[in-house]
Amino acid sequence: MFAGPWLLGFLGLTVFPLGYALWLSFTNSDGLSPNARFVGLANYREVFSDPDTLDSLARTGLFAAITVPLTIIAGLLLAVLLNQPIRGRGVFRTLIYLPAVVPPVGAALTFKLIFDRDSGSANGILDLLGINGIAWLADPYARYVLIMLTVWGCGNVMIISLAGLQDIPRELLDAARVDGASQWQSFTRIILPLLSPVLFFQVVTQLIATLQTFVPLLISLDPTPKGVGAVPESNYLIMIDVFSQYFANGRYGYASALLWVLFVFIMLVTFVVFRLSRGVVFYSVDPEQGQPKSRTIGGK
Repeated sequence: MFAGPWLLGFLGLTVFPLGYALWLSFTNSDGLSPNARFVGLANYREVFSDPDTLDSLARTGLFAAITVPLTIIAGLLLAVLLNQPIRGRGVFRTLIYLPAVVPPVGAALTFKLIFDRDSGSANGILDLLGINGIAWLADPYARYVLIMLTVWGCGNVMIISLAGLQDIPRELLDAARVDGASQWQSFTRIILPLLSPVLFFQVVTQLIATLQTFVPLLISLDPTPKGVGAVPESNYLIMIDVFSQYFANGRYGYASALLWVLFVFIMLVTFVVFRLSRGVVFYSVDPEQGQPKSRTIGGK
């Protein structure tokens, strides 16, 4: 009875939309006509034969391959820095975490204003230095602005990494220092292995989120169907293609097929990441058996 409201919400807001989108992917629905015709696998065949769609999917994968490591590394380095006994570290933690709680639309539009070619502060600084203004929101620079916007919100990674660092027993680091280990050795031989489950969790969640990136693309997109064609090619990711098919072209069936292909792609990437994590992620308790492992960190 207590789980009933959640189950109703799950069925109505998750299961039904997924099932409806799956059905749409096998039709030629335009979102308006009630008489959608069943076309079988035609939409999926078109997805895998359309070079523009394949290019957008490849750009999305490349974007994730660049931004996820940068975000994880930036968040981890900030966490290590703010885990030190420095004055005012609570203030610094708050300031660095703030970008993570800024609404995505507000953050994207702020970056759009900062990097505007005519009135943006970025070109204003370049003018003071005697450098000609740059069209930041056009190719080839648009991709770098998008990467900066994504990495700028690394506060979530920092907070989670900081919690993981504070959970590491201080006695281990003290013992390593007594044995003559350098700070780098302590970091690579003790901190990183003990922090590996936290980092692995963040890699998986960041990958899933990054492969679905859409809102930050507002920095190069007028949020109307007419603006889709103005997106720089380097920022034309898979979700922009989906948006274009849904709202500019009215191809609800094809767009639904695109989303299901993206879903399967994310599942495959996540599966590969889980497989590659074996041997590099160390748990104090075996996640499969729920029993403490007898081996030492890094052992077999």
